[in-house]
Amino acid sequence: MAPKAMKVSMKGMKAAVAMTKTGLAEAIAGETELKKSDVVKVLGSLAGVASTQVKKNGKFVVPGVCMVKTRVKPATKAGKREMFGKTVVVKAKPAKTIVKAFPVAALKKAV
Repeated sequence: MAPKAMKVSMKGMKAAVAMTKTGLAEAIAGETELKKSDVVKVLGSLAGVASTQVKKNGKFVVPGVCMVKTRVKPATKAGKREMFGKTVVVKAKPAKTIVKAFPVAALKKAV
C-alpha cells in the first residue's frame, strides 16, 4: 500500500482544465483593451487561416506558440502480428494524413 502522504497528495491532484475559447478571449481582451466580441472574431479568423494554410502548405506557425505540421502516415498491410504474446489477424489500413503540433523552443524553456 502507498504511504499516507502519497495518498493525500494524489487526492489533491486534479486534472488540469484547458482554457476555453471564451476564457482566452476574456484574457486577451483584458490585456489589450479590445472588446471581447472583436477578440472572438480574431480567434475565429485565426483558426480559419490556420486550417487553410495547413491544408495548402502542410505547415503553419503561430509565432511564439507552436508550429502545426501535416505528416503522411503510411499504409499498413493485412496479416498476422504478435501482440502481447498472442497472434492477432490485422486488417489493412490505408495511408492517411495526420496533423501534429510542436511547441516553439521559447515555450518549452518557459515551462
